[in-house]
Amino acid sequence: QAQLVVSGGGLVSPGGPLSLSCIAPTRDLKPTIMGWYRQAPGKQREVVAMIFPSGNTNNEDSVKGRFTVAGDYTKNAVNLKMNLLRPEDTAIYFCYMGPPASWGQGTQVTVSS
Repeated sequence: QAQLVVSGGGLVSPGGPLSLSCIAPTRDLKPTIMGWYRQAPGKQREVVAMIFPSGNTNNEDSVKGRFTVAGDYTKNAVNLKMNLLRPEDTAIYFCYMGPPASWGQGTQVTVSS
């Protein structure tokens, strides 16, 4: 496991875009799943989007058509492009690589006018 390095996040108006990036500090990780989770206040952490070595992706229903996950397994890097953001997307977003699980430090995404 390793502490993944996350960049991006912040405050955005409803309907706006935002991007998150994540990279592992070591090439020693051999993940078979990379992606993003989020946790809103008072709610459990949930899967947002995952990408597999095949290139296949799996997005949570509420973000389909709005969020795009991309990853490079040769570099242990994964990104999340978010469009048409809604207030209900407000949460702390966590990068994930595994198994075994490695996590990023969490970055706040706030969608508000």
